[in-house]
Amino acid sequence: MDLPLPKPSFNPNKHLKEEFVSNLTGSSMLEIATLTVSIPILVLIRHSISITGASLKKKNDDAPSGNRNLKSYLATLSLDFLVIVVPMLLFFTVLANWTYFLASLFTILTLLYIAVKRSGGSSPSFEGESNSLRAYVTSYRVIVMIITFLCILAVDFRIFPRRYAKTETYGTSLMDLGVGAFVLANSLVSRQARNITSVSWKTAIVSTSPLIILGFLRLVTTTGVDYQVHVGEYGVHWNFFFTLAAVSILTSFINISPQYSGVIGSLVLVGYQFCLVQGLNHYLLSNERGMDIISQNKEGIFSIFGYWGMYLLGVHLGNYLIFGSHSSGFRSSRWVRMRVWVLSILFWLLTVLLDRHVERISRRTCNLPYVTMVVADNLQVILLSVLFNGSV
Repeated sequence: MDLPLPKPSFNPNKHLKEEFVSNLTGSSMLEIATLTVSIPILVLIRHSISITGASLKKKNDDAPSGNRNLKSYLATLSLDFLVIVVPMLLFFTVLANWTYFLASLFTILTLLYIAVKRSGGSSPSFEGESNSLRAYVTSYRVIVMIITFLCILAVDFRIFPRRYAKTETYGTSLMDLGVGAFVLANSLVSRQARNITSVSWKTAIVSTSPLIILGFLRLVTTTGVDYQVHVGEYGVHWNFFFTLAAVSILTSFINISPQYSGVIGSLVLVGYQFCLVQGLNHYLLSNERGMDIISQNKEGIFSIFGYWGMYLLGVHLGNYLIFGSHSSGFRSSRWVRMRVWVLSILFWLLTVLLDRHVERISRRTCNLPYVTMVVADNLQVILLSVLFNGSV
């Protein structure tokens, strides 16, 4: 009996493109941590340019208000692009083999710059709210978005190193950090972190509906144009919009105080990790799939537990570091800086121990080592933003 012919594809290069982003093993934790060191330094350079040029604005005060505002906006946008976006893109592509050298050079020059500024008796550049942790977290969230966009656009080109693309099963890569960083960045400033009264389930579903709609739109459009989709990432029909929606619904339906969300999130992650090492990971990472909806989308559905646990940890950290009564500003709240230091180091150490003795990091299953790595790296970015930008 003759087998049916495969359905003709609108995309003749679909199989080749899927292979291009498949079976990747990633980079090392050290390279990823080193790569993210340069990002706060770019923000420092951008702030320094703004401060230097602030005195020049007075020369244009005689210009019409509308023209002055438009010129100022375009100048700010151009500086952001040239000083932050373009160097990031170079770090992720043509300068990828120079990561360690550039990070070391940037760090040394930054420390020298800070020392010169302090020895010159310069006053702090950031005051009040702009010097608080909330301002740095805002910059950090913008950086997360920029990195996400750049990597998504660059991953289909050969100039983007394959070790930075998403790993197949186990490993560490820059793009692996993206999905976790997105969840953590949202949780740090969420309603729960701000200890705002929980909304009703109807309001929660309405607020989550854009994510659900985006998820179905992505499913329909990728299927309609026969776009290449790596099934092993989330499953046959699942995508990250559905994961975000599921985490949002879970968090809204199961109301947990931010004081206890860290403990509950840790219990969820430990329980999920226990199930993984007991055999769930073999099921999730196998290529065999049944005909039911759960088996078809097993990676996306089961990883919800990992992302939900990560979200709860982020809620606790956001409430503790940002929205607590002791986080009004860094110069008056030195303890916040020290705690970010300690937390970042502890999470990095915990990541190394879990990766070596429990299970290797896996973004595909969102296991416990992956969660601790995401938290450690993102705290590192926030910490360096504080140290570099808050010291000048």
